[in-house]
Amino acid sequence: MKRTLITAAVATMGVVTLAGCGGAAPTTSSDGDTDGGASDELVIWNWGDADEAAAEYTENVKAAFAEVHPDVTVEIVSQPFDQYYTLLGSAIEAGTGPDLALYNGGTQIKSRADSLVPVTDELSDIRDQLAGWPAFEANGETYSAPTFLQGFPVYYNKALFAEAGLDPNAPPATWDELGDACDAILESTEASCFALGNKEGLGIEFFLSGFGSGVFTPEEYDAWIDGERDWTSEHAKQALQMWADSSADGWYNDGANSTAMFNDSFDIFSAGDAAMVVALMSGTAHWKQFDEFLGDDLGFMMPVAVNDGTQPALPAEGGIGYGILNEEKKELGVDWIRATVDHDALSEYSLAGGQITSDTTIELDTDIASANDIVAELPGSKPLLHTSLEADTLDLLHRLGQELLGGDVTVDDAAQQLADSEG
Repeated sequence: MKRTLITAAVATMGVVTLAGCGGAAPTTSSDGDTDGGASDELVIWNWGDADEAAAEYTENVKAAFAEVHPDVTVEIVSQPFDQYYTLLGSAIEAGTGPDLALYNGGTQIKSRADSLVPVTDELSDIRDQLAGWPAFEANGETYSAPTFLQGFPVYYNKALFAEAGLDPNAPPATWDELGDACDAILESTEASCFALGNKEGLGIEFFLSGFGSGVFTPEEYDAWIDGERDWTSEHAKQALQMWADSSADGWYNDGANSTAMFNDSFDIFSAGDAAMVVALMSGTAHWKQFDEFLGDDLGFMMPVAVNDGTQPALPAEGGIGYGILNEEKKELGVDWIRATVDHDALSEYSLAGGQITSDTTIELDTDIASANDIVAELPGSKPLLHTSLEADTLDLLHRLGQELLGGDVTVDDAAQQLADSEG
């Protein structure tokens, strides 16, 4: 049975759909002239296109922008993702940064708000059309528009579950059941329980946000998002302990700390060499890409319940968006941002690339079961835990996550270091 992706996306974000809206095309001046002179150039940084569908989306965005700025040259510079924010920070400090840059929603853009140009008023007319804005807001201002929704679903391989004697249609619902499932998978198959790439230290982000709603009570979860958190509390330390224990219990592929997450770890799952993975729901490493390899064997599971009184929820929020770094190019930059959420560009990307877009007027029917299951959980979704952290704390979490995985730091020490970093 097909499910329309828009239905639950609207419900989860509380967004009013604009009937008959043609999209968020770039603006023109009142007399029809384009903003900016014929010699203008716009330099934009991103981390490249994940696949053919993403590349086509970029071309469609450029075309939408060119409709009102035909004489503006757009130079897109793609930087490696594992070095992206370091390179961007260095360029900004040296005064050689781009006019616009692509940012992840949450920590990465909010922590850099001081270097960005607010676009609150300029994008106010499309707020009701798009979902996911909170990930791009800080200090009462908006700094970008979300292009699609992002989340950390747990995917699993039904064939490997069956090989291990597990019910492929009844994935684990509790932490104890997950441990038992991993034991069975490791004993009965050649696969690892989870695929993990932690070379960049990103694994603990996925783990914390992927499983956190089953660890923290709803009140603790909301307080964490609001910045009221204590890393030395019982449940925060429990989450760190679970991460360390999962490694000690052999859940992950060999050499996880030296395996790149994008895309080596996801290739492990796609190849059937791991039974589960915490991955993404848009952009890359999502349901449509995994479906190409696993087909009907691809399953989606919710975060497992760890403690009583928790409410496991799909972690999801706004994904990525472009921020303006050059005040002098603000008008052009706003029109580029508006082009990235152009209705037609997002519609084609959603259809071809399997994105769950921020545009609530876009409808996409799919027969892929995992996509339907993900969308069904969007109304009860929760923001990602790790994206509420300050950049310095997130960087520390990456390092400590690697050390915990290797047994090189204790949970108590890691928790105290994280608490001190938020001082």
